[in-house]
Amino acid sequence: MSKYSIFHIEGGLGKHIAATAVAKCIKTNHPDRKLIIVSGWPQVFVGLDFVDRVYRHNTTPYFYEEYIKDKDSIIFRHEPYYTTEHIIKRKPLIENWCKLYKLKFNNETPELKFNIRQQQIGTNKWKRDKPVLLIHTNGGPIQGQKHDYAWTRDLPGKNIAEVANHYMHEGYHIIQVCRKKEQCIEGMEHVYESMNNLEFFQLLQHSDKRLLIDSCLQHAAYAMKLPSTVCWIGTSPKIFGYDFHNNITTTLPKYNFPDRYMFDSQFTGETIECPFDDMDILDSEKIVDSLEKQ
Repeated sequence: MSKYSIFHIEGGLGKHIAATAVAKCIKTNHPDRKLIIVSGWPQVFVGLDFVDRVYRHNTTPYFYEEYIKDKDSIIFRHEPYYTTEHIIKRKPLIENWCKLYKLKFNNETPELKFNIRQQQIGTNKWKRDKPVLLIHTNGGPIQGQKHDYAWTRDLPGKNIAEVANHYMHEGYHIIQVCRKKEQCIEGMEHVYESMNNLEFFQLLQHSDKRLLIDSCLQHAAYAMKLPSTVCWIGTSPKIFGYDFHNNITTTLPKYNFPDRYMFDSQFTGETIECPFDDMDILDSEKIVDSLEKQ
């Protein structure tokens, strides 16, 4: 009888990159089973040697007959965000996710695989004549996000301006990754239109310095073993980040968030929850000092 591990992942691109480590852990714990991935971002898993097949959400014809009916299958589809360990911030996301599935965690880490054509296209697309500073100013859209700027994780404009001004005078070409055209800052090259994700991630490979936020690029940079400066405001590097990076945090002022339920703040950066009186949130000198060490 055929034996399968079926791993279904929901959520954003960054979470899917983190999930490659969980997929590896599943395979390590169940080496005799073929690992089947069902994902909203299937390209993240393509080429990984521990993955046997990848499906996109809602494009799974005959899946039940192929992998479940009369088969010896284990289903991994629990949501780690709503576990006690995650909500009280006891363990990092990947470790907690593996514990949720009762797997022996062996410090598996995220992986991305680039074929030769993706590498060539990345070089042609992203190589510049000057050294490149990559700044990820705004994370991807989250369902329910009402405003362009999410105070919980987007870079404050004050810090963007101060860091960009420093490196423009140092002769750097600055590439800004943002959510939409309206967020583009004058004097930089801008990336906001959708593209193949693995070709997009090649931008990291062709950058000399990286200023990132709690979004997909900090996960991708870790998977690619590219140390970066990552800024954190309303989310925690202990849970979503990696010690491999230089994580710069701020202290949240005491504030009675009226809509808090399971989490201290919402990813969407609700305006009523913002505890700051001004945009002096992060220390630009610390950011520059960190970038200088890359």
